Amino acid sequence: MPTTLLDGVVAHSVTTPRLTANVLERPAAGQASRTVVFVHGNVSSSSFYQPTMLALPADVRALAVDLRGFGDSETLPVDATRGLRDFADDVLSVLDALGLDAVHLVGWSMGGGVVSTILLDAPERVLSLTLEAPVSPYGFGGTHGPDGARNDTDGAGTGGGGANPDFVARLEAGDADGVEQTSPRGVFRAAYTAKPEEQSELEDLWVASMLTTKTGVDNYPGDSVASANWPGFAAGTRGVLNTMAPQYFDVSGIVDLAVKPPILWIHGEKDAIVSDASFFDLNMLGQVGVIPGWPGADVAPPQPMKVQTRAVLDRYRANGGAYTEVALPEAGHAPHLDEAGTFVAELVRHIGA
Repeated sequence: MPTTLLDGVVAHSVTTPRLTANVLERPAAGQASRTVVFVHGNVSSSSFYQPTMLALPADVRALAVDLRGFGDSETLPVDATRGLRDFADDVLSVLDALGLDAVHLVGWSMGGGVVSTILLDAPERVLSLTLEAPVSPYGFGGTHGPDGARNDTDGAGTGGGGANPDFVARLEAGDADGVEQTSPRGVFRAAYTAKPEEQSELEDLWVASMLTTKTGVDNYPGDSVASANWPGFAAGTRGVLNTMAPQYFDVSGIVDLAVKPPILWIHGEKDAIVSDASFFDLNMLGQVGVIPGWPGADVAPPQPMKVQTRAVLDRYRANGGAYTEVALPEAGHAPHLDEAGTFVAELVRHIGA
C-alpha cells in the first residue's frame, strides 16, 4: 500500500543503476536556495519526516529517501559486510539521478550511520550533516569505552540474532492494531517517542511506516551465526541489523577528513534505543538480569553509545571541524517528533550557518 502523503508532500519514483527508490519531496516555493535530504532509521521510512519537511522555510527543497527494503523503495538484499554502504551508495545514486551535487544531509538513528558513511566516502557531497539520535560511530553493541574497543572478534550479541522474534513476526504479519509490548505500535510508544500521548493524531501513519519494513535474512533483521562467546550468537553477513555490527561498521574516520562540513548532533535525553544504558543492547539486558548468564562487565560490557559519539565529534573538532550538540531533556529517540519546533529551529539554524 503506497505511503499516505500529507498535504504539500509529493512522491517520486527514482530509478538509478542501483535501485528504484521512492523519494518524498516538499518542493520549494520558487527557486530553492538549499536542498535538505532526510534519511530515515531502522524499522521506519521517509514518511516519518513529512511534518518536519512541511515545517521548513519555503525556500528549502526537502527530500526524503526510502532505503532499500523500507517504505515504497525496491526490496534488494543488504550486504552487511559493507557496513551501511549499500544504503549510503543507494542514497548517492538517488542524488546523482536527481542531478544534485552537494546537499545538507539529515540522518536519524541508523540513518545517522548512513549519512556518516556518505560523509566518510564522499565528503564533497555534504554541505552540512545533522545526526539525529544516531547509531554510535562504532556500530550498535559489542564495543566499550569512548574509543569503541571491540569486546570480541565476532561481534557476539550483535546483529540479526538480537531481534525479538515476536516483533519480527508482527512486522511480517502487518500487525497495525496490536498494542502489546512487542507489537509495532507498542514499540513505537515505548521506544520511539517519549511523548506517545502527543503522537495520537499521526500514530497510525507512523505504525504504517514501520510496517513497510521488509523482513527476512537479506533484509530485517538478517542472519546470525553461533558464537562461543556470550550470549551464544554473533552477527551474520546478511541483512539490516548486521550492518551495524562492530566488525563491519566504523565511521570514526571522519575525524581525518581534509574538509569537514559542520555537524549538528541532536538527541533526546530520554532515548530508549541509543543511550549509554540502552535496553536494546543485549549486554545491558544481561547486566540487569533480563538475559541470564551474563559473564560480567569485564567480558561483555554495555556500550556507551553517546559517550562514543561525543568522543568522535570532539576529535572531529580538535582536527579542525565544527560540531554543535543539542540535548533535549524531554525527547526520546525521535526528537523531530517529540520536540518538533526545537528540532526544526536547530536544523534551520544549522543549514543556514
